[in-house]
Amino acid sequence: MADKGGFAHYMLKEIFEQPQALRDTIAPRVSLEAGVVRLEDVHIGSEELRALRRINIVASGTSRHAGMAGQFMIQTLVGLPVDVDYASEFEYRNPLIGGSELTIVITQSGETADTTAAQREARAKGSRTIAISNVVGSTIAREADGVIYTQAGPEISIASTKAFTAQMAVLFLFAVYLGQERGNLGKDQVRGYIRELLALPGKLENMLRSAPDCERLADKYHQVQDFLFLGRAIHYPVAMDGALKLKEVSYVHAEGYPTGEAKHGPNALIDESLPVVIIATCDRDDSGSVLRYERNLANIKAFKQQSGRVIAIATTGDEEIRRLADQTIFVPATPELLLPILEIVPLQLFAYYMALRRGLDVDHPRNLVKSVTRE
Repeated sequence: MADKGGFAHYMLKEIFEQPQALRDTIAPRVSLEAGVVRLEDVHIGSEELRALRRINIVASGTSRHAGMAGQFMIQTLVGLPVDVDYASEFEYRNPLIGGSELTIVITQSGETADTTAAQREARAKGSRTIAISNVVGSTIAREADGVIYTQAGPEISIASTKAFTAQMAVLFLFAVYLGQERGNLGKDQVRGYIRELLALPGKLENMLRSAPDCERLADKYHQVQDFLFLGRAIHYPVAMDGALKLKEVSYVHAEGYPTGEAKHGPNALIDESLPVVIIATCDRDDSGSVLRYERNLANIKAFKQQSGRVIAIATTGDEEIRRLADQTIFVPATPELLLPILEIVPLQLFAYYMALRRGLDVDHPRNLVKSVTRE
């Protein structure tokens, strides 16, 4: 199963395996006909789920970015407050959690040392825990009250790709499940969300056709040493992970920022030498997304006035963004909460091709390991 399957690197193979990873993760857990999400390994009863007052999400690296997206999903669909912590910092803030709270711990390997420590800290304080992991029987799964496995298959490359999109899909599944069990969502609403989930693998396959465009971007920018990635709301974690991927595999300095924060400092850096990657998609059926889009348009115009070079991730058919940006990669129209699963794909491909152009070991970046088992 660890064969490269004709791909030059595991990272590229795993990027292209994402549609199947999503199918395997989503399909066995949903029934469109019944209008239900089934998470049989979440061994926490409906009554206890209805009594929850807060959710904590704890993770590191890319898994934390998935958790940040999950925060928006759960708060939007369920109306419960959600806190997201770095696993390595969790114990230092003396987390004030207890029996009416749930702690979700996320780690691809299930063996990440700081995440395991955070899980034990949460349990010691009386919180129930749910693990999201890609490895059956891992430490974090064994010690949790419930587990949701991502069915992404083995991920060999150190830079996480298919595990990340599968984690976000699982978090959306859990948000719908929680809304279902707590009575926030009716069957028709659940069916609507299931339809959108089941459509994701096909849309992601469409996204993979942007690989030549991402390769051309790398041809143009591979000698650049600094990038700024920007996103608002649920798209900010995508900007964070896009920047992380670029750092990990191409050794290019990149920062992920909330778009609105650019005016609070990073704006001073924006000129012809600092490319800006901005996530400027829009769900026309979501008023918050439309407002975000309008603000992004204003931001892009301002960056261009500063002589900035703008690479935009936009919704298919958006000619206004295409006219404003220097380069544009398009994403199929999708509901706001699911857009991150598609938006990250061109950023993964861009990081891969940047590393390739720079002659680097894509699958084994220096000083990094796949599973951080020591703090």
